Amino acid sequence: MAECRVPAEFNTPKERNASDVLFDIAAATPAKTVFRVQQGTDWLPVSAADAADRVRSLAKGFIASGIKPGDRVALLSSTRIEWTLIDFAIWSAGAVPVPIYDSSSGPQIDWIMRDSAAVAIIAETASHRATVDAVESITDAVAVYQIDDEPGKGIVELFAELGKDVTDAELDERRRHLTAADPATLIYTSGTTGRPKGCMLTHANMLGEIGGVLETPLNTLLGDGKRLLLFLPMAHVLARAINLVAIEAGVEVGYTNNIKDLLPTFAQFRPSLILSVPRVFEKVFNSARQGAHDGGKGKIFDLAADTAVEYSKAVQSGDKPGLILRGKHALFDKLVYAKLRAALGSQCELAISGGAPLGPYLGHFFSGVGIPVYEGYGLTETTAAICVNTPGQVRVGTVGRPIPGNSVRIAEDGEILLSGEVVFAGYWQNEEATANAITDGWFHTGDLGSLDADGYLRITGRKKEIIVTAGGKNVSPAPMEDIMRTHALVSQAMVVGDQRPFVSTLITIDPEAFEGWKARNGKDAGATVADLATDPALCAEVQQAVDQANETVSHAEAIKKFRILPSDFTEETGELTPTLKVKRNVVAEKFAADIEALYKK
Repeated sequence: MAECRVPAEFNTPKERNASDVLFDIAAATPAKTVFRVQQGTDWLPVSAADAADRVRSLAKGFIASGIKPGDRVALLSSTRIEWTLIDFAIWSAGAVPVPIYDSSSGPQIDWIMRDSAAVAIIAETASHRATVDAVESITDAVAVYQIDDEPGKGIVELFAELGKDVTDAELDERRRHLTAADPATLIYTSGTTGRPKGCMLTHANMLGEIGGVLETPLNTLLGDGKRLLLFLPMAHVLARAINLVAIEAGVEVGYTNNIKDLLPTFAQFRPSLILSVPRVFEKVFNSARQGAHDGGKGKIFDLAADTAVEYSKAVQSGDKPGLILRGKHALFDKLVYAKLRAALGSQCELAISGGAPLGPYLGHFFSGVGIPVYEGYGLTETTAAICVNTPGQVRVGTVGRPIPGNSVRIAEDGEILLSGEVVFAGYWQNEEATANAITDGWFHTGDLGSLDADGYLRITGRKKEIIVTAGGKNVSPAPMEDIMRTHALVSQAMVVGDQRPFVSTLITIDPEAFEGWKARNGKDAGATVADLATDPALCAEVQQAVDQANETVSHAEAIKKFRILPSDFTEETGELTPTLKVKRNVVAEKFAADIEALYKK
């Protein structure tokens, strides 16, 4: 049974809690810029002292409104600075934040409110407020507040007035009684199957994540003068944890929920580091490639991409890239790579990818371009990253080694087991689920993987997603899906074939890439994907993506047929989670007829 344990040098004091991260900075260096807020094209600084004062004001409002230590308080909002300030304020009042994705439906909100027994909920906008007000579990006993209301009547102004009689001493007393062992948050898993479970993370888990990450070589790229732009949902554990790591490390954090205008925002904010999920990196690559092809420079881009991958592989292997490769790389750096770096603000030194596996090709591509993507691995139950690649310790195709204070073990059946500082204690009021997930102190992830001789973890699939064909062949769909999504035209791919005679896949077409493809191939500009789903030229393009995936597996595992679906998967239509993972059960049910059609003789 393979195992890798990395000891920690840091120690989490029993009396420390997550709210101390901000207040310690405010006490030591009150003028230090901790956040930046967008105003037009400018990003204005927010000092530690100013941020701490806002948190105090909000926390006093919570206390005055009747929030007691241990109470659960829900937060339904997109990514913005107020999210972080309210998070710290709930902690400071001794309560437990319960984040809810701002895209959540009424029934999803209802379940979380009922299961957590939250006594209050903060909604971001009037639209969110309307959704919340229609939820059955929101009775008179549940307080509802709104971040954005009429000018001067939002939660910041309301709580400043509400808590004006609460003394600093009373607030400090609340904070002093909050310990590392106390619950810090309930995060409801947005998983691809089943009803969400409340994952209870402690302040020790949060502080363990901070301490572990900052004991890795990543700390050499974090610190004063560095900037992080957060755009992932703060309700997701990854964004929340890295937010705390950045604040502790002295990185200036900016927030945006304007995903459509990310590139202009990158140019304005000029981040030093970017945190994202693989789908965003796939979109950056595919958009750049498609743009090159639409502009008649597709061959140059493809050669540049292959050169970047070859260069990265040579560097990783320890071999010095040869003279010809170095020359090609230098040429393409001027023609292609510099433009990609400029699109991200020209200051980006690293990117962190998590939430799902990133294909090796893209990992090598971005590294070869000069924007190393350090892929990590973790779950809600591990307070985000428990493994991560770091500067000088990178193996593309793996998710790195455990961060200090944690251990990884591979069970006999290949399942990944985890233990350590960041691993949760259990699910909220769900002893059965906790007992099923944790055995002898080891959390059973449900993921499959392997450890190499140096302790680098490689993810090979998920136990519940393994496809067993009618012939008894076990097939892991994720690696093939990752490869197919690197094709510019392919938005999503879902491999099917459980108990079927062969493996097939459902394909969706990227709406943006589709328009350029139609123009290049002489298709009617008004034609939809549904109109061209069986078009020979479109099918030939998709077949290229399938062929690339098939090159990585045996004949028995190879995809024999594919079907192009009429529309893309989205969160709004229910096929994707808020972190852009495919809900396999939803897709299988929704497109059952299409799956059946693949197996008709």
